[in-house]
Amino acid sequence: MTGNEQSSEGDGSREASYAPEVEAFARALSRDDRTFLVLRDELYAGRWEDVEADLRARLDGKPFIFQLATRIEEDLERIERLRRFESEHGVDLRAVIRALGLE
Repeated sequence: MTGNEQSSEGDGSREASYAPEVEAFARALSRDDRTFLVLRDELYAGRWEDVEADLRARLDGKPFIFQLATRIEEDLERIERLRRFESEHGVDLRAVIRALGLE
């Protein structure tokens, strides 16, 4: 658990709560944002660097892993925004959206 996450185990269940800005950011994520968080974990072992490298390979006409429906530049900006938020707040946004029932 990070400093931005708390748990309460009053009745034996574990409930995570996050800093208000983390929860607000997670709730505001678009479907595309949430899809990228899932892709990062499922196809790229949780590594933003690998997602970004794959998109850049696609831009350069090299082999790539995942065929994306949206524009690559937009996706690269999305990755940077999500990565920066996770780094600044010390959270894994996929874990946050799971805990909030948003996945």
